[in-house]
Amino acid sequence: MAETRNELETSLESTGHSREDNGSWERYLERRNLVLHFLHSDLSLCNLQHHRNNAELLQKCYFYLEIEPKHVNVRDQNHVVHCTDILQLIDPIRLERMKKVGKNQTEIQLVLLTELLEQLEQGREELSCFVETWDMVTFLSRWDMILQRLSELSQSVKNLHSLQVPGKLYVKHRLVLYAGLRGTGLPDIRVSLYAKRPLFFDRNESVAHKDWAKLKWYTEDQESQLEECELLTKLLTNGSQPGYSRLQQVTSNTCVVQNLQPGSSYEFTIRRAHTATLVFAKWHDSITTPRSHEDPSLTPRRTRVPAQQRLVAKPP
Repeated sequence: MAETRNELETSLESTGHSREDNGSWERYLERRNLVLHFLHSDLSLCNLQHHRNNAELLQKCYFYLEIEPKHVNVRDQNHVVHCTDILQLIDPIRLERMKKVGKNQTEIQLVLLTELLEQLEQGREELSCFVETWDMVTFLSRWDMILQRLSELSQSVKNLHSLQVPGKLYVKHRLVLYAGLRGTGLPDIRVSLYAKRPLFFDRNESVAHKDWAKLKWYTEDQESQLEECELLTKLLTNGSQPGYSRLQQVTSNTCVVQNLQPGSSYEFTIRRAHTATLVFAKWHDSITTPRSHEDPSLTPRRTRVPAQQRLVAKPP
């Protein structure tokens, strides 16, 4: 009788441990799957690469002040109301101060964007290590720490999205002078930042001939309305040192540059035209024509210049 009782107690105890182990295993799988879902969604390699590409593109963008309203009604000396561009009424000194504020905010935003990306990539490595190397007991015992890390990384993802959109600027002082309003009420001015994508040379369509070059450029969003841009042409001497240069305004996505010196190397740079509201731009696309290495002492056959040469991209 006693022996039977002992066997029953042992069986019940074994069943209790089995149920407890099953419960721990289920909790482990549920929590592990939660981490895996986060890794395969917000922190997936595809999403992180997408954010990395956006960050690299933003580093090359042009940032401007967006001032609203763009136009205000102003009375002239004869009390006739005219619609006037807001930039004509803004104090130039105060506008320059606001541009400096916008430049500083843009630089800080781009730095934070890069840092957040690095934190997310590091966080992905940490979470991957947790689910791949920790056993059930270790994983469950450190779940509070894992949950805290998930919360931090989730907030970083939200911050990353917000940093990819230029923000508003706080207007501390009046930008418009009362003298320019002539009795008209002071408008409620709102200032924010916006970005325009950089211009890229079309490497397939841009070609150099013996004494002229045909250049073509584009934006990744294929802007329907062409804006004025600047094309800088530099003659390179001694391999890379610039010689003379010339700047021309172009309202198109193509340009033919004439009167190049045969056998010489040129660097072409395309950029958006400078405007009164531009606050930040540090990258411009450039390409260089190949330098001719012909030796005058060689035979004419060996010194023949190709009728057309592909342009070489300059490293950013």
